[in-house]
Amino acid sequence: MGEFDAIRPYADAEVPDVVGRLLADEAFLDILTQFRFPRLAGTLGWLLKPLIAYRLRLEFRGIASVAALQDKVEPYVDRTIERATDGVTYSGVEQLKAGSAYLFLANHRDIVMDPAFVNYAVYHAGLPTPRIAIGDNLLQKPFVSDLMRLNKSFIVHRSLSGRREKLAAYQLLSAYISHSIRHDCESIWIAQAEGRAKDGDDRTDSAILKMFHMSRKDEPFAEVIRSLKLTPVSISYEYDPCDQAKARELFTRASSGSYAKAPGEDDQSIALGITGYKGRVHVHFSPPVSAGLEDSKQLAQEMDRQILSGYRLFPVHYLAYAMWAERDPALAVPAAAELFPAAELAAAQAEWSKRLANCPAEQQPYLVLQYANPVRNQYRVKAGLPL
Repeated sequence: MGEFDAIRPYADAEVPDVVGRLLADEAFLDILTQFRFPRLAGTLGWLLKPLIAYRLRLEFRGIASVAALQDKVEPYVDRTIERATDGVTYSGVEQLKAGSAYLFLANHRDIVMDPAFVNYAVYHAGLPTPRIAIGDNLLQKPFVSDLMRLNKSFIVHRSLSGRREKLAAYQLLSAYISHSIRHDCESIWIAQAEGRAKDGDDRTDSAILKMFHMSRKDEPFAEVIRSLKLTPVSISYEYDPCDQAKARELFTRASSGSYAKAPGEDDQSIALGITGYKGRVHVHFSPPVSAGLEDSKQLAQEMDRQILSGYRLFPVHYLAYAMWAERDPALAVPAAAELFPAAELAAAQAEWSKRLANCPAEQQPYLVLQYANPVRNQYRVKAGLPL
């Protein structure tokens, strides 16, 4: 058994067996049938499932590598993105060099689509897609684990409770990330903090930055970070398909002190995040960091500055900020009408009004918060103020 076998993505040689296992998995075929034929899945699922499995076996026959699998799946991903967005743009990707590997650290709003949009940008730039860090809390079904590990995902063990077990898991994760970048020349995508920023307040957890150093403690922190080519990535959604659910969770936590996820809630978030309307999406790659490398707290501040500066603000963000009770009077934030054409602003006002109308009155402040926070954060960075 290899050192990283418990967490690594599947290798090329494993692809045919894993694809065969997926196409024989009843739970996986159920999901595909419901997605493709939502009205017929209940009554005719027994007939449709074997037909779907047969068609997929034909389509994926002869696929023997992860790259070939991604090439095969890419048109489906593109169609899904085209149906659920008004277009994806990206900037900074031109500075990424072929033959180099990067540690992409990104803000985190959506479980699946954050790394998918980074993959989209990198793939269409003609560069290898990164390996993706995913928490084991999302891998409760065997087919989900197989799907993610086929798509270059590696496992972050978050559900461990013992201190010694956690330490060993993070040591292994640190070693794997360093090995991937320095020896395999394979880039890594990882979120800047555990869990999505449900309130729109993107902040880097310095503990994640410390983890990068754990397996190489005999080397200076700054040298380790420099060798990993730590690259801030800003992912901006015009609209979040899960914004209503996030508002409900934030309200519940604020009013009761806690929030318990319902069974299958993560699965629903994943499905809505993939298929729900997002408006425009922008992905910005900053250059690898060269400042603030002396320790993890300084580095976290620099990552925040870069990620928040690279975030693209859309009209809806300014509309939300204008009605936010906690907006900062010290910041010179212009009105949306000063920045955007009338037609673009009118479309945003109509969509924003619809989202507010669909949100219970007591939860609306938490909907506003999600879209207003990025404005406050970016303008504080512009003004040189502490976050």
